[in-house]
This record gives sequence, C-alpha cells and structure tokens, in this order.
Amino acid sequence: MQDHPPHTEVVKRLKRAQGHLKSIVTMLEDGRGCLEIAQQLQAVEKAIVNAKKTLVHNHIDHCLDSSVRDAATAETAVREFKEITKYL
Repeated sequence: MQDHPPHTEVVKRLKRAQGHLKSIVTMLEDGRGCLEIAQQLQAVEKAIVNAKKTLVHNHIDHCLDSSVRDAATAETAVREFKEITKYL
C-alpha cells in the first residue's frame, strides 16, 4: 500500500461537516424550525460528499498514479482503481 500525502483538504471539509452537525444538534435541542435544520443537514451532506470526492481523487492522483508506473504493481493499482471508483 502506498503512503498517502497529507489529507489537509479532506480534514478541512470534515471539520466543516462536524461544525454543521454540532449546530444541528443544538438547533434540534432549541426547537428551531425544520427548514433551518434541513438546510444545515444539506450542508453536512455536501461537505461529506466533497470530502469523499477529494479523498478519492487524491488517491487516484498520488497513489494509483505512482503504482501504475511500476509494472509489478500495475495490476493491483488497476484493481484498486476499480474498487475505489464505486465510492464516487
């Protein structure tokens, strides 16, 4: 398995989702309106989807790219590529 580069963008997106999620819990406890809560839930979903896309793209760019250059690991890289694309 290849070493991953730092996932700074992924962490940033997940922290954004975490902040939205925390505010949703507070909103629910405070009895806020459903529309506001639904908007915040949408923001959490979007942040998580974007984090997942960023993670998969980083994996393709950094890990699979270098594996394909090495003929011995190319077959494994292609198999891994097929596996990870199901998460897009």
